[in-house]
Amino acid sequence: MRIIVKCFAGCKDAVGAASVDVDLPAGTTVGEAFAELVDAYPALASYDRSVMLAVNREYADRQSVLADGDELACIPPVSGGAVPP
Repeated sequence: MRIIVKCFAGCKDAVGAASVDVDLPAGTTVGEAFAELVDAYPALASYDRSVMLAVNREYADRQSVLADGDELACIPPVSGGAVPP
């Protein structure tokens, strides 16, 4: 099956693109897909514990099973908003 992976902020920098197409075996979970991405793009490993993952614009846990044509979004934590002194 083929999914589209959308990458935001630091994940986009780690992958080097805002989106990539990934071929995976049927029955792959969100967590397995992210592990495959880390194998392909080792810089993503630093986000393993903090990244939020969404499937088709809905947050998903890592045990969720992906389907052909799904969109997986990798959303790193956001910081900022503080006013400098």
